[in-house]
Amino acid sequence: MHRRTFVGATAAGIASVVAGQRLFGATAAEPIPVAFLVGDSVNVIDTAGPWEVHGFSIFTVGPSTKPLRATGGLQLVPDYDYRTAPAAKVVVVPAHRSSDATLEFLGARARTADLIMSVCTGAFVLGRAGLLDGKTATTHHEFWDDFERSFPNVKLERGPRFVEHDRVATAGGLTSGIDLALRVVERYHGREAATATATYMEYESRFIGAAARRRASNP
Repeated sequence: MHRRTFVGATAAGIASVVAGQRLFGATAAEPIPVAFLVGDSVNVIDTAGPWEVHGFSIFTVGPSTKPLRATGGLQLVPDYDYRTAPAAKVVVVPAHRSSDATLEFLGARARTADLIMSVCTGAFVLGRAGLLDGKTATTHHEFWDDFERSFPNVKLERGPRFVEHDRVATAGGLTSGIDLALRVVERYHGREAATATATYMEYESRFIGAAARRRASNP
């Protein structure tokens, strides 16, 4: 079964059971547009991990629609540029080289999206966009000190797989983005859908198995 079809079918099958657990307004049949923000040197696992989890309507957005190089030399061609990108309910920000135009795009989308989520040092992009001021956040462990110096108005959480707020969330390094993406599935379709997704992927999720998440206390 196709990855997108599976999540949709799973959500539909358990909708009546998990409706009370949802934090976002969505039905199983409703497409959930998810934008992946990519740029030069975008990290492959930061992108591909959450991409496989999100059984939604996914597209990539870059500074232009010209081909760009991801880590390891993988070539990507963004579906849209900042000007032409359609609306999205979720925006995923993996580690990549950003610009002022990137920050402007993020700032605009943060006003309308359900959630802006970063993976790894994508948290620096959210920080530069001002989306983490006054909040808690996390990032890759090798960049904790640099993050604290760069963003004194953000409280760094060292250790959790991810830190979430109502409309912004940050994952630690690399594969922790998969755990945060599973949490997003849970927020739309409930825990059973997230568990079924992890099982289908044969992913031994620390999020599912050990509840390794930290709900931020401030909105």
